[in-house]
Amino acid sequence: MQVVITAVGPDNRGLADPIVHSVTGLGANIAEIQMYDHDRESVFSMLTRIELDDSRFDEIRSMMAEISKRTGLSIRTWSPQIVGRRPRLAICVTYRQEPALALLRAIRDGRVKADVSLLAGNRPNCRGLAEQFDVPWFQIGDSMGKPDDEQLIAVCDEHEVDFIVLARYMRILPAASCWKYAGGRIINLHHGLLPSFPGIQPYHDAYASRMLTYGATCHFIVPDLDAGCQIIYQSTFLVPPGTSRDEIIRRGQQDNEPHCLVEGVRRVVDGEVALHFNRVVACK
Repeated sequence: MQVVITAVGPDNRGLADPIVHSVTGLGANIAEIQMYDHDRESVFSMLTRIELDDSRFDEIRSMMAEISKRTGLSIRTWSPQIVGRRPRLAICVTYRQEPALALLRAIRDGRVKADVSLLAGNRPNCRGLAEQFDVPWFQIGDSMGKPDDEQLIAVCDEHEVDFIVLARYMRILPAASCWKYAGGRIINLHHGLLPSFPGIQPYHDAYASRMLTYGATCHFIVPDLDAGCQIIYQSTFLVPPGTSRDEIIRRGQQDNEPHCLVEGVRRVVDGEVALHFNRVVACK
């Protein structure tokens, strides 16, 4: 089976060695290693992807827990090859309800084969969705909308979440959070076509460029913002010349963005695509 191990913590010497020695000692094949030292923050981050016999998964988890206690690293041991249950999702939201609502409906109707473990928001706007679909709601951060990134990771750990879905969650996750759930476990909906229109106002930017094609992008989040576009799925729509910007935004927000997120998440939970070495690869 495939196993992803992530480790984040205060930088020090000899942090990678016990992880590498433990997995090789169990006869695992190392398929990928990424390491990064955040010098200014004195933070060490590491991702190790291995192939391991199924019968030894509990053993490797126990070994990583022991290393975590000994080194002070925050270590997570996870397998994308989920057996005996459906993938668990955490849906993160801010203001807009349409993408999260579409995903919740797709899951309810069986089009996306996953379970929603929680909804989390740095604003209370989408709390009603959690009540409507009987999903636990977590207000992340303070009343002014400033999120608590450690709290978000803590509730995802508590609910044993497999994938964090950023459904128009209008905050940038810090590198430490991205490393903790690295390996293709964070899915983001961007309301523009990447790489052409990044940023917080892609509709405005595309309109200023006199575009007639608009779209949205569902992609994996990776710790390095400059690593490229890990695109899972993109959906587009055409507008005739003279269409107002407000009408374009309305069509994008109400129809196109929800469709893009649902199809992107479906591809991931169905195992059609995965992230390897910061590249999206087809698995089927």
